Amino acid sequence: MTESNHAAIHKKPTVKLSSPLAESLHLKLDYDQLTNCMRCGFCLPACPTFRETGFEPESPRGRIALMKAVADGIMEPDQAFQNQMNQCLGCRACEPACPADVKYGQLIEQAKDAIEDHAEHSVPVKGLRKTMLKGMFPHRHRLKWMGRGLSFYQKSGLQRVARGIGIMRVFPSHLRELEQIMPAATGRGVVERLGTVYPAKGETIARVALFRGCIMDVLFAETNVNTVKLLSEAGFEVIIPNEQVCCGALHAHSGEMDLARELARTNLRVFKSAGIDYIVSNAGGCGALLIEYDHLLHEDEEHGNLAEWFVSHVVDVSWLILERGRIPLFTDRSATAEVPVKITYQDSCHLRNVMKSSGSPRQLMRHIANVDFVEMKEADRCCGSAGIYNLTQPVMAGRILEHKMEHANRTEAHYMLTSNPGCLLQMKAGVLKYGNPEHMEVKHIVDFLYERMGRTNESAGD
Repeated sequence: MTESNHAAIHKKPTVKLSSPLAESLHLKLDYDQLTNCMRCGFCLPACPTFRETGFEPESPRGRIALMKAVADGIMEPDQAFQNQMNQCLGCRACEPACPADVKYGQLIEQAKDAIEDHAEHSVPVKGLRKTMLKGMFPHRHRLKWMGRGLSFYQKSGLQRVARGIGIMRVFPSHLRELEQIMPAATGRGVVERLGTVYPAKGETIARVALFRGCIMDVLFAETNVNTVKLLSEAGFEVIIPNEQVCCGALHAHSGEMDLARELARTNLRVFKSAGIDYIVSNAGGCGALLIEYDHLLHEDEEHGNLAEWFVSHVVDVSWLILERGRIPLFTDRSATAEVPVKITYQDSCHLRNVMKSSGSPRQLMRHIANVDFVEMKEADRCCGSAGIYNLTQPVMAGRILEHKMEHANRTEAHYMLTSNPGCLLQMKAGVLKYGNPEHMEVKHIVDFLYERMGRTNESAGD
């Protein structure tokens, strides 16, 4: 089949559309990808929402059928259609299961982008989106002030008072649970603590740049610090470009594609000028968008080549240490606790399904002395976090988490490790609600590795 014949078969039909939203969907949806879906159903058992409901529209195949029906002018993208698109976690577990290699993640983002163009949010939701997505995440100095405010709330006694007088009871249960497991916030991120250049221990293997993230550097700053020190121990000189910005993942998942592209362009320029061999991510959700900057900017001729360079240099921290670093430092039994502990692992969906790096964390964990790694049943299934999904779709997220904890509890692990901050918070909430917090602790894999080296984390205070 020639390219011209192939293009003719997949040509988007010219149809009369009944609404501005239908027109936006018709223009933005990739018709080739819609047509490539063979309706085989291999994606059904991989989809968390379909597994929960058994309802065809709650599956990738069903959602693609709905998208195509709208693109073909057969159906109106009514509220039920929009609800189905928003009910998708975006975990992309369907993609590895698809024999036709349908880019479902791109389709769902295109659909949400079109929906957002015509969304009629309530005043509170509109205000929250504007404040967080546009006013906060793209601006590092504002994130610092948010971190300082949260830190003051946690350390001043206000948090204890708020809980004591029952203020939190006015909030929905899922927000109360989130407040309970919120990590210690800070306005002093990794650059403020370590500077923008951190030398390698011993002979330098490579020069790498850390992608520090936005929320990651406010609520998980200690993990960023430990990442830098861990990379240093493994033989890498670490650069932390101070001008880098949010990756744009939350914006892309929320239909704010133009802002996601703007953030991506800034990161391309910043990291290209750093003169590095790798760009290191310690958050699966961030890394998944970073390695798709070429697709995000595929219509941007000015930044196309730069995006391809960027994508080819992005790696997960576990992969880098395992494949390029000095591994023996993790096997030194004299530098770890003598009492063996049992650990298990919850996959980050985006690390597994998009970055294709599910094996590296497991292999790395098996290198650690005095630990017993227990594989959790269905560790590859989404935990229900999915960015802010557990906030926007708390009922479905809660059902998924409850089933996840059934498998987690059976491992009897002392530590539940993961590679993404959203997963970490979700699993902390799961242990608190359905498990035993005194027996199982949830940690980022980087923090666990660093602690098992027997080193005392430096504390700079806030």
